[in-house]
Amino acid sequence: MDKGMLIVIAGPSGVGKGTVKNELLQRNENLVESISATTRKPRAGEVEGISYYFKSEGEFDDLIIDNMFLEYCGVFERRYGTMREFVEENIDLGHDVLLEIDVQGALKVRGSKPNAIMIMLLPPSLPDLIERLQKRNTETEVEINRRFSKAKMEISQTNCFDYVVVNDTIENACKKIELIIKAEKLRSERSSDFVTKIIEN
Repeated sequence: MDKGMLIVIAGPSGVGKGTVKNELLQRNENLVESISATTRKPRAGEVEGISYYFKSEGEFDDLIIDNMFLEYCGVFERRYGTMREFVEENIDLGHDVLLEIDVQGALKVRGSKPNAIMIMLLPPSLPDLIERLQKRNTETEVEINRRFSKAKMEISQTNCFDYVVVNDTIENACKKIELIIKAEKLRSERSSDFVTKIIEN
């Protein structure tokens, strides 16, 4: 069985990472969502074990000590971590694992999983990003301004990613990411086992 791939979608807060991720999961049955652990409180509609694994600060510390994270980081006084075992087991089973994460976390994944497909999701413009943050109604004005300031820094790190996709519409963004996944599966290094079989036979 061919191994799967780790596909990382990152970008600033409010760019629509979660919406794009959910649409991709509905459209592609081989995609499996990587569920992160976090110390923040659940938002309305979020479900334990589906949206996130919600952990106390002490529980999160225990996971770090036990080396259970592929990466972990702090974001606005909250912590997030990618569960190592879940990602590696699904890749070995041939599933493509989709990880939606912030830019800081994505760069750490690059360090531990150099073969991960790194996609930066960008807004059409910074004014558009501000509007999206305000429409979420999940942060105060102070938090929105803080996220906006951080977004500029994150966007400046685009050159650390393999691909850039502008989220002008959900449909367009998903189509581009699906094309990226198809192209990555055809890379020569992912076909080495198949080529070896042809030569040996």
